[in-house]
Amino acid sequence: MVSDKINEIMNEQINKEFFSGYLYLSMSAHLHELGLFGFSSWLKIQAREEVEHGLKLLDYLLERNSYVTLRQIRTPEFEFKGVKSVFETLYEHEKCITHSVMNIAKLAEEECDRMTLSFIDWFIEEQTEEEQRVHDIIKRLEIFGEEKASLYLMDKELGLREK
Repeated sequence: MVSDKINEIMNEQINKEFFSGYLYLSMSAHLHELGLFGFSSWLKIQAREEVEHGLKLLDYLLERNSYVTLRQIRTPEFEFKGVKSVFETLYEHEKCITHSVMNIAKLAEEECDRMTLSFIDWFIEEQTEEEQRVHDIIKRLEIFGEEKASLYLMDKELGLREK
């Protein structure tokens, strides 16, 4: 069983991961409405991945004979000012999630909970990858802009993502 503090922060993280999925679905729907089906598909896959992260945390708590407290998920943003704005919002959100994951690691260290620390290392690596992936998309949007030809090519490319 994990400590009460670890349990609380992990339950908060479950909610944050599920909210991330909800936010990314909102972004996906927005881009779908604009006709950017590849960007939309990319974000839908990302949303699924965030929900899987929440489930992974949930399963960990259950495996450690701890309790899970699911909380209400707040309503995500629905309006954005262009494709770059979507990905900038996504990037800032991922940085917040990374900070949150790092807080879990810090607490696990303070509490000498090596099992949780080992478990959360996977999330730290995952967050590094996710931040970089989104940062790369933003850089390309900055370089090529949001002109039709650029968006078309990026949309086709991002639409190829399968996982």
